[in-house]
Amino acid sequence: MRTTSRMQRNARPVHREAATHLFDVGQAVRLKSGTGTFPKAAEIYRATARLLPSGNSPQYRIRSDVELHERVATQDSLEPGDTSPGDSIMLSERIFEHVKGTETI
Repeated sequence: MRTTSRMQRNARPVHREAATHLFDVGQAVRLKSGTGTFPKAAEIYRATARLLPSGNSPQYRIRSDVELHERVATQDSLEPGDTSPGDSIMLSERIFEHVKGTETI
């Protein structure tokens, strides 16, 4: 009588494909809307870093020009953030815009 454990009979090699990042560092992204998201979720973020996957979804560090902190978001919670040229003003440009013309000679 031959005994084979259940684990040996059902053992199959698991081939997982590497999770592929869809967004580039610097690319504009937006948090997908859904239940429980804040109204600010519609604003544009920039991907600042690619991170290791959480489960099967790659992660990104994202930052908004109007917030002082960064967030971590999974790829499945992001969508491309199409921006018009007027939306691409950086935070530093907005901060120092009021300084223009105030220099003393």
